[in-house]
Amino acid sequence: MADQGIRVRLDGTASESDIDALRKWLEREQRLDERVRAGELHILERPRTDESGAPMGIGMDIVVAMAGGAGAAVCKELLEYVKRSVEEWRDVRRGVENGDPPTGRVDIVDLHDDR
Repeated sequence: MADQGIRVRLDGTASESDIDALRKWLEREQRLDERVRAGELHILERPRTDESGAPMGIGMDIVVAMAGGAGAAVCKELLEYVKRSVEEWRDVRRGVENGDPPTGRVDIVDLHDDR
């Protein structure tokens, strides 16, 4: 696995089905899917942790892990792409389910020190 990744953390209103739906949405995004198929990325769920690294209940984050030490330019490009993908998912979810979709924070993280 890579040292850097992109973490998608949905707010506390997110259900397990929201997390699962967003992960599947990201897996179907063409640019991400191509990189997964090429072995350059892995999209997975990880237990959420607090600032000390301790698990936070049943919360999960979605992590897009980059294989093989991707450079800073690639990380930034993927970060912006994932941010847009999360917003697109929120727009679609808003149209098919009642209530506002959960908000999300998307950032680059060190996968060995992911908080």
